[in-house]
Amino acid sequence: MDPKTDPAKPVRILVVDDEESLRVVLHSVLTGDGHDVTAVSSGEEAREAFRKAPFPLVITDIVMPGISGIDLLLEIKKTNPDTEAIIITSHASLDTSVTALRTGAYDYLVKPFDDIALISTVVGRALEKIRLSEQNNALLEKLRLQNEELEMTNTILRELAIRDGLTGIFNHRYFQEALLVELGRSNRYKRNFSLVFMDVDFFKKYNDAHGHPEGDKLLIALAHVLQDSLRDSDSVARYGGEEFVLILPETSKEGARRVAESVRRKVAEHPFPGRETQPQGKVTISLGVATFPEDGVDGPSLIERADKALSEAKKTGRDKVC
Repeated sequence: MDPKTDPAKPVRILVVDDEESLRVVLHSVLTGDGHDVTAVSSGEEAREAFRKAPFPLVITDIVMPGISGIDLLLEIKKTNPDTEAIIITSHASLDTSVTALRTGAYDYLVKPFDDIALISTVVGRALEKIRLSEQNNALLEKLRLQNEELEMTNTILRELAIRDGLTGIFNHRYFQEALLVELGRSNRYKRNFSLVFMDVDFFKKYNDAHGHPEGDKLLIALAHVLQDSLRDSDSVARYGGEEFVLILPETSKEGARRVAESVRRKVAEHPFPGRETQPQGKVTISLGVATFPEDGVDGPSLIERADKALSEAKKTGRDKVC
């Protein structure tokens, strides 16, 4: 709770009245109740005091020289809508008090005061409303922060669900979902798109020579090379093990082969640690291309065609595109 209206601490109250006797009475009663009271004699003084540090509660006379209580109330509400106001009126101007209530005052006191205890009662009700309002605001803020944290957690969980735990690129699940999206889009707009399956050549040999932790590092580095080789519209995912797959939107068979060849060359030229133990002294990949719709009009047929092309590349020498 905001300390300014914490029941255990004095509450700052601004009293505004051009009659000194009323200011004295209000100041005496409210300080006696344990509040921190500032008393001023005009709306101008009140406005200046409020601008320096807004008060949670203002008690003001309606009829004053210069700035009236109504005008002061309007300025206060504009500056700090959470401030509550109690207006002081006379029996002769109760109709004006109704206007003040409609303007945003919480309650009113009628002068002269017949019962001094009524001051404490009305102020106590106003402060209770302030405390309840602050509790509600604090609860709403807590809920807002919790919702933000929940949304952040959900975002992280969604991201984790589609990311490969080792390499950080998209995983098999994401690939399957993205493939369905691309099939729908390409069908709708009558466009090509291509898949490129790829596999690290002699990966077992690399693991045997350097150990599985180094093999994992190789896959991570390879994923970075693949990401750096693609357009923003392309996607790369780890299909499983040492297999990766590219989705190339709006790309023909010829265009996909050019992309695949460029990727093959970059991988072969990349200075992967431990490459000297591999055949030809370098890490290489084999790649297979399939294009929609000529190689298939659904996911399974395109995957099968790309996988067959990849197998052909491995059977006929590796480090090539088929």
